[in-house]
Amino acid sequence: MSGFTHFDQAGNAAMVDVSDKPSTARSATARARVVMQAATLAMIQEGTAKKGDVLGVARLAGIMGAKRTADLIPLCHPLPISAVTVDLVADPSGPGVEIIATVRTTGQTGVEMEALTAASVAALTVYDMCKAVDRSMRVDGLRVTHKAGGKSGEFSQD
Repeated sequence: MSGFTHFDQAGNAAMVDVSDKPSTARSATARARVVMQAATLAMIQEGTAKKGDVLGVARLAGIMGAKRTADLIPLCHPLPISAVTVDLVADPSGPGVEIIATVRTTGQTGVEMEALTAASVAALTVYDMCKAVDRSMRVDGLRVTHKAGGKSGEFSQD
């Protein structure tokens, strides 16, 4: 199990001990995309979805998801999150909705999982709110696009 941090010497799943790590400013950004029919995107943009403001509700769901990450991912540390932003952008060329979630903290471990959870929960909320009119939607491209802070330093990808 060399290289993996969430296993003990016997190969059992284990939470990483971060008690000796310094507390530093950390941030992570994750992205996802909900691909849909053009008519579904138009309904979202016009505000005519039966369940209400799709992008507003998805933004709140993403923020809530980031805050609950340690409850969902078994070996994640509960973190004092300083900030969460979830931006949802309509993209007619897809057509779809781009989701960009950024999470910040000052702590002993990073917030990549919180950013990924925020983006995925926001995407699932868009799906949930629109599934009655578009069963062909799909969630694509969930990934970390930027991470800063901690021992491993900065990471970026498109």
